[in-house]
Amino acid sequence: MPTISITILAILLFLVLNWIKILKEYERGVIFRLGRVLGKPKGPGLIFVLYPIDKMVKVSLRLIVLDVPPQDVITKDNVSIKVNAVVYCRVLDPTKAVIEVQDYIYATSQLSQTTLRSVLGQVELDELLSARDKLNQKLQEIIDEHTDPWGIKVSMVEIKYVDLPQEMQRAMAKQAEAERERRAKVIHAEGEFQASEKLLQAANTISQNPTTIQLRYLQTLMDISADNTSTIIFPLPIDMLKGLFGKKENG
Repeated sequence: MPTISITILAILLFLVLNWIKILKEYERGVIFRLGRVLGKPKGPGLIFVLYPIDKMVKVSLRLIVLDVPPQDVITKDNVSIKVNAVVYCRVLDPTKAVIEVQDYIYATSQLSQTTLRSVLGQVELDELLSARDKLNQKLQEIIDEHTDPWGIKVSMVEIKYVDLPQEMQRAMAKQAEAERERRAKVIHAEGEFQASEKLLQAANTISQNPTTIQLRYLQTLMDISADNTSTIIFPLPIDMLKGLFGKKENG
């Protein structure tokens, strides 16, 4: 009799321990009773699972970060590149995540890889490098649309790195260098044009008063005398030469 009582107590203790489950704040439990889903997901906190009639599958509601491995992509302009990305998603409906798909994390990862190759294969390389925000939004919408029946919400997709061939990197470097040279020449030409306009304004101002020409002549002499040189060149005003030529012709 004592042996039977101990056995019964052990069995009861084992059942009670298996009936009591504790779920964390970010966990939910999908209960299956005789193979059928029992109501809404349970948790968090202390819950009871009538083992072995009931079986529970835990599902985490925390944000999941999926690292999409590098994918070989041929762009619309026939450039072969490698692109990887990162996908941020979470479970919104634990029941669907358990029933509708065998492994929702693996399924989302595979879907992200195929969608990445499909979408980026429809754009040119320049658009891929310059319009990442637009492509990220498009990828997020497509992946989220396909994962919605699984109870998965894709909140964000980010293109992480674009690996270009060495030949393409050298070509882009040459293009960037040529663009910088073009900008430098344009800025230099604009500076010359503005300087010529200022000189024209100064010439018009000086021509209105002949005295300013003499003052400018004296200022030039002062600038020359300030230099420590052995040779000094005195500029001769053109008006004086005109006067000499005029007297010669009259004579």
